[in-house]
Amino acid sequence: MTLLLIFIVFILPVVAIAGYQHYKIGTQPAYDANETLLNYEIIGSGKNKLVLLHGLTGSLNYWKRELESITKTHSLLLIDLLGFGDSPKPKSDYSLSVQLQALELILKKEGFNDGKTTIAGHSMGAIISLALLEKYAHWFKAGIFIGIPVYKDADEFKKVMSTHSFVDRISTSKFSKYICMIHPIFMSRAFKPDNLTDEVYEDAKKHHWMSYYYSLTEVILKTDLFAIARKIKDKGILFIHGEKDTTAPLENALKLSREFKNVHFITSSEGDHQFFLKEAEFVWKVIQDFTISEIRLQKKISNEHE
Repeated sequence: MTLLLIFIVFILPVVAIAGYQHYKIGTQPAYDANETLLNYEIIGSGKNKLVLLHGLTGSLNYWKRELESITKTHSLLLIDLLGFGDSPKPKSDYSLSVQLQALELILKKEGFNDGKTTIAGHSMGAIISLALLEKYAHWFKAGIFIGIPVYKDADEFKKVMSTHSFVDRISTSKFSKYICMIHPIFMSRAFKPDNLTDEVYEDAKKHHWMSYYYSLTEVILKTDLFAIARKIKDKGILFIHGEKDTTAPLENALKLSREFKNVHFITSSEGDHQFFLKEAEFVWKVIQDFTISEIRLQKKISNEHE
C-alpha cells in the first residue's frame, strides 16, 4: 500500500509531466531556416545600433531595466533566441549554426547588418555574439561579451558547477535532459536562485528540454571560442565580467580576451554571473563609453585616410 501511494503521489505526476513535455516537442514543426522568425523588439531612438542576446533560459526581457539613458544614445534590438522566450521552439539540434541562421533573418530584416552595429550578449548570448562577429565581420563594428562562459571542455564545466547548488548541479549534469522534461516542477518559486528577479525567472520557464539540453551541450560546451577569436581582426572588443562569477570563471575570460588586439576588459568587483540584473546602469554606462570611443576611433582612422 505504501509503495502504491508513493507511486500515485510522486512518481505518476512526474511521469505524466515528462510525457507531456516530450509530446509537446513531438507536435512542433521542424526548424525551417527560411521561415522561422524569432520574437524581437526594437527599443530606443539613439543613432548607435546595439544587438543584445540573452543567455541560456533567458529572454529579451532580461535587458529591460534602467533603459532611460541607453535608449537615448542607442537603438536596441532585443531578440529571443530560438527555443527561448516567445520565439518558436521547433524540433532542432539547436546548434550554434542554427542559432546563427535564425538571427541572420532578423538582422537583415531590420537593417542591423550595416557595418555600424555593435553585437553584444550575456553568457550563452555572448558566445553566439562572438560567432556572429567572426562570421559576419562586415556587419558589425564591435563586439561586447558580458559574463562569457569559457571552458576547456565538459569536464572543466562539471568541475565548476560542482560547487553550485543542488538544482544547478543536476540541471547541468548528464541527467539534465530528463530534469528539464520536468522543469515545471523544479522551476517553482521555492527553487528560484537569489540572483534572478521574479520576471526573469518566470521567462526562464518558457524553454523546453530540447532547446535547453542542446543549447548547453552544442553551443556552450562544444564551441571553440579561442579558434573563433583568432579569426577576428581589427574589431573593438569589450569584455564585462563579474569578479565573483562562479559560473563563468573570470580567469578563463581573461585568457580569451588576450586573443584580441583592440580589447577592453571591465569588471564588477561584487558581480556574479547575473550582475547585470543589479548593475544595469553600470553596464549601460560602460557600453556607452565604449561605443562612443569606437566611433571616435573610426572617425580618426577615416580622416587619416582622406
